[in-house]
Amino acid sequence: MPEIKPRKTLFNPELRRRGIYVLPNLFTTAALFCGFFAIVQAMKGGFEQAAVAIFVAMVLDGLDGRVARLTRTQSAFGAEYDSLSDMVSFGVAPALVMYVWALKDMGRLGWIAAFIYCVGAALRLARFNTTLEVVDKRYFQGLPSPAAAALVAGFVWVVIDNGMAGTDVSWLAAVITVFAGVTMVSNIRYYSFKDINLRKSVPFMVVAAIALVFALMALKPEVTLFGFFVVYALSGYVQAALRLGRGKKTAAS
Repeated sequence: MPEIKPRKTLFNPELRRRGIYVLPNLFTTAALFCGFFAIVQAMKGGFEQAAVAIFVAMVLDGLDGRVARLTRTQSAFGAEYDSLSDMVSFGVAPALVMYVWALKDMGRLGWIAAFIYCVGAALRLARFNTTLEVVDKRYFQGLPSPAAAALVAGFVWVVIDNGMAGTDVSWLAAVITVFAGVTMVSNIRYYSFKDINLRKSVPFMVVAAIALVFALMALKPEVTLFGFFVVYALSGYVQAALRLGRGKKTAAS
């Protein structure tokens, strides 16, 4: 019989023996620091700074995995460390920021809404880690936790920028928080953007659209970011509805 080689999974001892690499874990630590900084700022009342810190954590989280792949420094330690960092930056921090900013005066309903988001992030990360090798790489199952955190943080940032307090929009804040938490653990599929080839030529209009996005970011970064993640969060439901409609038409025909 042919020799069966062990699979290189996160739980494979072969990967565990590779040790700890400094470069990708620096980005992970920086993302973790941003999440912790957001919590500290929320406790001090600096909610806008907390929202910005969550967005910075999202950028750093997107870099650590790419740096590890480019430098071939992936490890089981880095994967586990990244998940723990994500739980702080995109699970605990957004829930706490939203609770202190808008939900604490709602009593029991407020902390329940924040907890739904927090446990949704934990379950989303656990499911992602255990199904990493069996899912379609082109899609995420459920809203990714960084996108959910950006949805919550973007809402905080936009409302503060318009001169309103969290208590003025407490019910809307609760709805967005619960929506983000539930969508993370749903089976709704979201495009992952992992199959985009940056070396491939694109039409001129794509370059023009990218330039427009940069201009909007410079003009109103909070509105642009929040708007993008609102569209992204709703896109999964729209695609699910379209697939359901096509399935009904196929069954009828």
